[in-house]
Parts: sequence; structure tokens; C-alpha cells
Amino acid sequence: MDTKSLDEYIQVWQCVGCGRIEAPQTCIGVCRDKKVFLIGKDTHERVHDELVRLRNEIEAVRAKLLRFTQCTPSDGQFENSFRALQSQVRALVDNLSRAAT
Repeated sequence: MDTKSLDEYIQVWQCVGCGRIEAPQTCIGVCRDKKVFLIGKDTHERVHDELVRLRNEIEAVRAKLLRFTQCTPSDGQFENSFRALQSQVRALVDNLSRAAT
């Protein structure tokens, strides 16, 4: 089975009352159905893992930004502090760039 077929949706009909699922068409009309789409377990798990990874990346970015908002350089150390923060942000951006590929 190729990857494309794993990413395809399966259209089914789900009863709004009992939750019963039928495919490829609705039942004889006793229930009230709505169209829903399902995906394969492998696709779901791959997307879930990516979501967890992205949430972790966002938390790392948030922590760095919070650190930036809470720092107060010592007298005469503004430039050194600024350069250190620049370096940390560059490293964070590099990590995000690598993770995106």
C-alpha cells in the first residue's frame, strides 16, 4: 500500500443518535445520519506525533521568549546581554529550521 492511500479519507455515514457508522451509503432511512470522514490509524498516529513535536517546539520558543522579557542587563552589559540573547535565538531558529525539514 502506498503512502498516498494512507492519507486518504474514507467517507462514511454516522447516526447522530446512536453513533452507528455505515459506508458507503446511508441505511434505509430510519436513522438521521451525517457525513463524516475517517483516516487510517497510521496516518492518525503520524499526525499526532508531529503535533506533540510541534507543541514541544512551541514551548521551547515560549520559554526563550519569556527569558528575553525577564532579563535585565547589568550596568554597562547591555550589548553583551543582547549579543548572548541573539546567539540563543539564532540557535533556536536553526533548530526549528532543521525540525521543519
